[in-house]
Amino acid sequence: MKLLILLLLAFIDPGKIGKINEARSEAKKAFDKGDYATAAAKYKLLADSLGVREDAVLMDLAHSYFQLNDTVNAQNTYASLLRSSDKGMRSIAQQQMGVLTNRQKKYEEALNYFKEALKNDPSNDDARYNYELIKKKLEDQKKQEQQQQNKDQKQQDQKKDNKDQKENKDNKDQQNKDDQQKKDQEQQQKEQQEKQNKEKQEKEKQQKEQQDKEKQDKEKDKKEQQSSEKLKDMKISEEKAKMVLEAMKNQEVQYLQQNKRKATKPRSKGKPDW
Repeated sequence: MKLLILLLLAFIDPGKIGKINEARSEAKKAFDKGDYATAAAKYKLLADSLGVREDAVLMDLAHSYFQLNDTVNAQNTYASLLRSSDKGMRSIAQQQMGVLTNRQKKYEEALNYFKEALKNDPSNDDARYNYELIKKKLEDQKKQEQQQQNKDQKQQDQKKDNKDQKENKDNKDQQNKDDQQKKDQEQQQKEQQEKQNKEKQEKEKQQKEQQDKEKQDKEKDKKEQQSSEKLKDMKISEEKAKMVLEAMKNQEVQYLQQNKRKATKPRSKGKPDW
Protein backbone atom coordinates (compact mmCIF):
# COMPACT_ATOMS: atom_id res chain seq x y z
CA MET A 1 0.00 0.00 0.00
CA LYS A 2 2.85 2.40 0.94
CA LEU A 3 4.53 1.48 -2.32
CA LEU A 4 1.37 2.40 -4.26
CA ILE A 5 1.13 5.78 -2.54
CA LEU A 6 4.80 6.45 -3.27
CA LEU A 7 4.26 5.54 -6.93
CA LEU A 8 1.26 7.90 -7.14
CA LEU A 9 3.18 10.73 -5.51
CA ALA A 10 5.89 10.18 -8.02
CA PHE A 11 3.54 10.94 -10.87
CA ILE A 12 1.96 14.05 -9.21
CA ASP A 13 3.43 17.43 -10.01
CA PRO A 14 4.54 18.95 -6.69
CA GLY A 15 3.77 22.43 -8.09
CA LYS A 16 0.19 21.44 -8.90
CA ILE A 17 -0.27 20.04 -5.41
CA GLY A 18 0.80 23.38 -4.03
CA LYS A 19 -1.71 25.21 -6.23
CA ILE A 20 -4.51 22.85 -5.19
CA ASN A 21 -3.75 23.28 -1.50
CA GLU A 22 -3.49 27.06 -1.91
CA ALA A 23 -6.79 27.31 -3.86
CA ARG A 24 -8.53 25.03 -1.35
CA SER A 25 -7.32 27.18 1.57
CA GLU A 26 -8.27 30.46 -0.10
CA ALA A 27 -11.71 29.11 -1.06
CA LYS A 28 -12.43 28.00 2.52
CA LYS A 29 -11.28 31.33 3.99
CA ALA A 30 -13.42 33.30 1.50
CA PHE A 31 -16.47 31.12 2.22
CA ASP A 32 -16.04 31.47 6.00
CA LYS A 33 -15.84 35.28 5.63
CA GLY A 34 -18.98 35.33 3.49
CA ASP A 35 -17.10 36.25 0.32
CA TYR A 36 -19.04 33.72 -1.72
CA ALA A 37 -18.02 35.13 -5.11
CA THR A 38 -14.32 34.51 -4.36
CA ALA A 39 -15.13 31.15 -2.82
CA ALA A 40 -17.09 30.11 -5.92
CA ALA A 41 -14.23 31.22 -8.19
CA LYS A 42 -11.65 29.26 -6.19
CA TYR A 43 -13.80 26.10 -5.96
CA LYS A 44 -14.49 26.31 -9.71
CA LEU A 45 -10.74 26.65 -10.30
CA LEU A 46 -10.19 23.51 -8.26
CA ALA A 47 -12.92 21.54 -10.08
CA ASP A 48 -12.30 22.69 -13.65
CA SER A 49 -8.72 23.87 -14.05
CA LEU A 50 -6.97 21.79 -11.41
CA GLY A 51 -9.15 18.70 -12.01
CA VAL A 52 -10.21 18.19 -8.40
CA ARG A 53 -13.54 16.36 -8.73
CA GLU A 54 -13.97 15.53 -5.09
CA ASP A 55 -17.55 15.47 -3.78
CA ALA A 56 -16.58 17.88 -0.98
CA VAL A 57 -15.20 20.45 -3.46
CA LEU A 58 -18.30 20.19 -5.67
CA MET A 59 -20.55 20.50 -2.61
CA ASP A 60 -18.73 23.66 -1.44
CA LEU A 61 -18.94 25.06 -4.99
CA ALA A 62 -22.70 24.38 -5.03
CA HIS A 63 -23.06 26.01 -1.59
CA SER A 64 -21.21 29.10 -2.87
CA TYR A 65 -23.56 29.39 -5.86
CA PHE A 66 -26.51 28.88 -3.49
CA GLN A 67 -25.36 31.77 -1.26
CA LEU A 68 -24.95 33.97 -4.37
CA ASN A 69 -28.56 33.11 -5.40
CA ASP A 70 -27.11 31.70 -8.61
CA THR A 71 -29.94 29.16 -8.84
CA VAL A 72 -29.02 27.65 -12.20
CA ASN A 73 -25.36 26.85 -11.33
CA ALA A 74 -26.29 25.81 -7.80
CA GLN A 75 -28.98 23.42 -9.05
CA ASN A 76 -26.72 21.94 -11.73
CA THR A 77 -23.88 21.38 -9.26
CA TYR A 78 -26.13 19.82 -6.58
CA ALA A 79 -27.67 17.60 -9.28
CA SER A 80 -24.18 16.25 -10.13
CA LEU A 81 -23.92 14.99 -6.55
CA LEU A 82 -27.24 13.08 -6.58
CA ARG A 83 -25.32 10.05 -7.90
CA SER A 84 -22.55 10.26 -5.29
CA SER A 85 -21.51 6.98 -3.72
CA ASP A 86 -21.57 8.74 -0.34
CA LYS A 87 -25.10 8.61 1.09
CA GLY A 88 -24.37 11.61 3.29
CA MET A 89 -23.39 13.67 0.25
CA ARG A 90 -26.47 12.45 -1.64
CA SER A 91 -28.69 13.40 1.30
CA ILE A 92 -27.28 16.96 1.47
CA ALA A 93 -27.57 17.40 -2.31
CA GLN A 94 -31.18 16.17 -2.25
CA GLN A 95 -31.93 18.46 0.73
CA GLN A 96 -30.59 21.47 -1.18
CA MET A 97 -32.42 20.49 -4.38
CA GLY A 98 -35.59 20.38 -2.28
CA VAL A 99 -34.93 23.92 -1.03
CA LEU A 100 -34.40 25.24 -4.55
CA THR A 101 -37.48 23.54 -6.05
CA ASN A 102 -39.52 24.77 -3.07
CA ARG A 103 -38.43 28.33 -3.93
CA GLN A 104 -39.71 27.67 -7.44
CA LYS A 105 -43.06 26.61 -5.87
CA LYS A 106 -42.62 23.07 -7.14
CA TYR A 107 -43.89 21.69 -3.85
CA GLU A 108 -44.51 18.08 -4.87
CA GLU A 109 -41.02 17.82 -6.38
CA ALA A 110 -39.47 19.45 -3.30
CA LEU A 111 -41.30 17.02 -1.00
CA ASN A 112 -39.87 14.07 -2.95
CA TYR A 113 -36.30 15.47 -2.65
CA PHE A 114 -36.67 15.86 1.14
CA LYS A 115 -38.12 12.36 1.37
CA GLU A 116 -35.16 10.88 -0.54
CA ALA A 117 -32.73 12.89 1.61
CA LEU A 118 -34.21 11.29 4.74
CA LYS A 119 -33.95 7.84 3.21
CA ASN A 120 -30.23 8.35 2.55
CA ASP A 121 -29.61 9.95 5.95
CA PRO A 122 -32.36 9.67 8.60
CA SER A 123 -30.32 12.00 10.83
CA ASN A 124 -30.63 14.89 8.35
CA ASP A 125 -32.73 17.18 10.59
CA ASP A 126 -32.89 19.98 8.00
CA ALA A 127 -34.42 17.57 5.47
CA ARG A 128 -36.87 16.28 8.11
CA TYR A 129 -37.94 19.80 9.11
CA ASN A 130 -38.40 20.86 5.50
CA TYR A 131 -40.25 17.65 4.68
CA GLU A 132 -42.80 18.26 7.46
CA LEU A 133 -43.05 21.92 6.50
CA ILE A 134 -43.72 21.23 2.82
CA LYS A 135 -46.06 18.35 3.68
CA LYS A 136 -48.16 20.68 5.85
CA LYS A 137 -48.04 23.34 3.17
CA LEU A 138 -49.32 20.88 0.58
CA GLU A 139 -52.05 19.67 2.95
CA ASP A 140 -53.09 23.27 3.65
CA GLN A 141 -52.96 24.02 -0.06
CA LYS A 142 -55.15 21.03 -0.89
CA LYS A 143 -57.52 22.04 1.91
CA GLN A 144 -57.69 25.59 0.55
CA GLU A 145 -58.19 24.27 -2.96
CA GLN A 146 -60.99 22.02 -1.70
CA GLN A 147 -62.55 24.93 0.17
CA GLN A 148 -62.24 27.07 -2.94
CA GLN A 149 -63.79 24.31 -5.03
CA ASN A 150 -66.62 24.03 -2.51
CA LYS A 151 -67.03 27.79 -2.56
CA ASP A 152 -67.00 27.86 -6.35
CA GLN A 153 -69.45 24.99 -6.47
CA LYS A 154 -71.67 26.74 -3.95
CA GLN A 155 -71.53 29.92 -6.02
CA GLN A 156 -72.33 27.94 -9.16
CA ASP A 157 -75.21 26.23 -7.37
CA GLN A 158 -76.43 29.60 -6.10
CA LYS A 159 -76.19 31.08 -9.59
CA LYS A 160 -78.09 28.08 -10.94
CA ASP A 161 -80.72 28.45 -8.23
CA ASN A 162 -81.02 32.17 -8.95
CA LYS A 163 -81.27 31.41 -12.64
CA ASP A 164 -83.91 28.75 -12.03
CA GLN A 165 -85.83 31.09 -9.74
CA LYS A 166 -85.65 33.84 -12.33
CA GLU A 167 -86.78 31.46 -15.06
CA ASN A 168 -89.61 30.22 -12.85
CA LYS A 169 -90.61 33.80 -12.06
CA ASP A 170 -90.42 34.78 -15.71
CA ASN A 171 -92.46 31.70 -16.65
CA LYS A 172 -94.99 32.48 -13.95
CA ASP A 173 -95.18 36.13 -15.01
CA GLN A 174 -95.59 35.04 -18.62
CA GLN A 175 -98.25 32.53 -17.60
CA ASN A 176 -100.08 35.22 -15.61
CA LYS A 177 -99.79 37.54 -18.58
CA ASP A 178 -101.10 34.86 -20.93
CA ASP A 179 -103.94 34.06 -18.51
CA GLN A 180 -104.82 37.74 -18.25
CA GLN A 181 -104.73 38.13 -22.02
CA LYS A 182 -106.93 35.06 -22.37
CA LYS A 183 -109.30 36.41 -19.74
CA ASP A 184 -109.40 39.81 -21.48
CA GLN A 185 -110.05 38.12 -24.81
CA GLU A 186 -112.84 36.04 -23.29
CA GLN A 187 -114.33 39.17 -21.72
CA GLN A 188 -114.08 41.00 -25.03
CA GLN A 189 -115.71 38.07 -26.81
CA LYS A 190 -118.44 37.96 -24.18
CA GLU A 191 -119.07 41.69 -24.47
CA GLN A 192 -119.01 41.42 -28.25
CA GLN A 193 -121.44 38.53 -28.11
CA GLU A 194 -123.71 40.43 -25.73
CA LYS A 195 -123.55 43.44 -28.01
CA GLN A 196 -124.38 41.30 -31.02
CA ASN A 197 -127.25 39.65 -29.13
CA LYS A 198 -128.56 43.03 -28.05
CA GLU A 199 -128.29 44.39 -31.58
CA LYS A 200 -130.01 41.26 -32.85
CA GLN A 201 -132.81 41.61 -30.29
CA GLU A 202 -133.16 45.31 -31.11
CA LYS A 203 -133.25 44.52 -34.77
CA GLU A 204 -135.82 41.76 -34.23
CA LYS A 205 -137.87 44.15 -32.09
CA GLN A 206 -137.74 46.81 -34.78
CA GLN A 207 -138.63 44.25 -37.39
CA LYS A 208 -141.56 43.06 -35.26
CA GLU A 209 -142.71 46.61 -34.64
CA GLN A 210 -142.41 47.32 -38.34
CA GLN A 211 -144.33 44.14 -39.13
CA ASP A 212 -147.00 45.02 -36.53
CA LYS A 213 -147.26 48.53 -37.93
CA GLU A 214 -147.50 47.21 -41.44
CA LYS A 215 -150.13 44.71 -40.27
CA GLN A 216 -152.09 47.44 -38.51
CA ASP A 217 -151.82 49.66 -41.55
CA LYS A 218 -153.01 46.84 -43.71
CA GLU A 219 -155.94 46.14 -41.36
CA LYS A 220 -156.76 49.83 -41.23
CA ASP A 221 -156.62 50.09 -44.99
CA LYS A 222 -158.74 46.96 -45.20
CA LYS A 223 -161.33 48.36 -42.78
CA GLU A 224 -161.42 51.67 -44.57
CA GLN A 225 -161.78 49.85 -47.85
CA GLN A 226 -164.56 47.70 -46.39
CA SER A 227 -166.30 50.78 -44.94
CA SER A 228 -166.01 52.56 -48.26
CA GLU A 229 -167.34 49.57 -50.08
CA LYS A 230 -170.18 49.23 -47.57
CA LEU A 231 -171.07 52.85 -48.00
CA LYS A 232 -171.04 52.42 -51.74
CA ASP A 233 -173.34 49.43 -51.38
CA MET A 234 -175.67 51.53 -49.21
CA LYS A 235 -175.47 54.28 -51.82
CA ILE A 236 -174.63 56.91 -49.15
CA SER A 237 -172.43 59.78 -50.06
CA GLU A 238 -169.15 60.20 -48.28
CA GLU A 239 -170.24 63.48 -46.72
CA LYS A 240 -173.44 61.99 -45.42
CA ALA A 241 -171.54 58.99 -44.07
CA LYS A 242 -169.30 61.29 -42.12
CA MET A 243 -172.35 63.00 -40.63
CA VAL A 244 -173.78 59.62 -39.59
CA LEU A 245 -170.51 58.55 -38.02
CA GLU A 246 -170.23 61.86 -36.19
CA ALA A 247 -173.75 61.49 -34.81
CA MET A 248 -173.06 57.95 -33.68
CA LYS A 249 -169.88 59.12 -31.99
CA ASN A 250 -171.78 61.87 -30.13
CA GLN A 251 -174.43 59.43 -28.97
CA GLU A 252 -171.70 57.10 -27.70
CA VAL A 253 -170.10 59.92 -25.70
CA GLN A 254 -173.42 60.91 -24.11
CA TYR A 255 -174.09 57.31 -23.18
CA LEU A 256 -170.71 57.00 -21.45
CA GLN A 257 -171.21 60.23 -19.51
CA GLN A 258 -174.65 59.15 -18.27
CA ASN A 259 -173.27 55.79 -17.09
CA LYS A 260 -170.48 57.58 -15.27
CA ARG A 261 -172.93 59.79 -13.32
CA LYS A 262 -175.02 56.81 -12.35
CA ALA A 263 -171.97 54.91 -11.06
CA THR A 264 -170.82 57.82 -8.84
CA LYS A 265 -174.30 58.52 -7.27
CA PRO A 266 -174.01 57.89 -3.41
CA ARG A 267 -175.91 55.02 -1.86
CA SER A 268 -178.77 55.65 0.60
CA LYS A 269 -177.78 55.08 4.18
CA GLY A 270 -179.05 51.94 5.75
CA LYS A 271 -179.56 50.14 2.47
CA PRO A 272 -177.53 47.09 1.50
CA ASP A 273 -175.11 47.26 -1.34
CA TRP A 274 -177.32 45.24 -3.62
